[in-house]
Amino acid sequence: KLVETSQQSQSHFYPILTIIYNCSTNAKDPNLRILDVRNVPLDYIAGHVPNAVNIADTAFRGPNGFLPVQYWNEQKLEQIFTASGVTNNSRVLVYSDDKDVLGATMVAYLLERSGVRDIAILDGGYTGYQASQPVAKEFPRYTPGKFTVRDKPSVRVTLDEVKNLIGKPGVTFIDPRPEKLFRGEENIWVRNGHIPGARNIPWPTFTDANNPHKLKPLAEIKQLLAARKIDPKSEIIVTCSTGREATLQYVVLKHLLNYPKVRIYEGSWTEYSTTDLPVATGAEQAA
Repeated sequence: KLVETSQQSQSHFYPILTIIYNCSTNAKDPNLRILDVRNVPLDYIAGHVPNAVNIADTAFRGPNGFLPVQYWNEQKLEQIFTASGVTNNSRVLVYSDDKDVLGATMVAYLLERSGVRDIAILDGGYTGYQASQPVAKEFPRYTPGKFTVRDKPSVRVTLDEVKNLIGKPGVTFIDPRPEKLFRGEENIWVRNGHIPGARNIPWPTFTDANNPHKLKPLAEIKQLLAARKIDPKSEIIVTCSTGREATLQYVVLKHLLNYPKVRIYEGSWTEYSTTDLPVATGAEQAA
């Protein structure tokens, strides 16, 4: 079985980024599906975790008739997960490499959002794995089963909900984008800046400097959050550029640190910037 290095969360979501994958004990588990979500096909072909199926994280998003790079609808997500060999009863291990840890956390989030209960992300990603365990070039043969999305709206907030949460006591917005994007100093969107009151905690502050696919020790992350006066009991909304960066901090806060009320604003700044809702620029002004 998967060897866990920290306490499993009550939601049965395996502790993200704290999993040691052992080929010899997992290779024959018919209920385990391994998803290699790296975006360059030749990287997968050149070597991968044994029995891993490659499905690029970019395959999970596209235009929705107005906004770009939004998560696909339930029908398309069902098709993607089914084609990848995932069923509703699968245990799923996800990995990518380097800064694309965000792709791994994004796919893990979408699995949770779709009703899968047993999910893990490989600590250290492919770089960490190949440093100590054998890799494969053979492609696994499998028969796609049936996957049905069992939507969990409780993991996310809509634009209307965001509108009602801005400035509300007990609510904290965390924005993990780079500082210049948060401050509105780069001219990318029609309106640039951040949601008023948001805290800017760039996502790399959670990860190892030498391997962005590996988390810093949880004690260090806890200290960082305490220094920023992030109350674990707050209602926390993580929002970023396109809903991808937010997934890493969502996963860490909810499933590793067990913060009870953490959700993602999937539309993030791509959607928010198209509205007439208030925009703040410059350094954060949170109390």
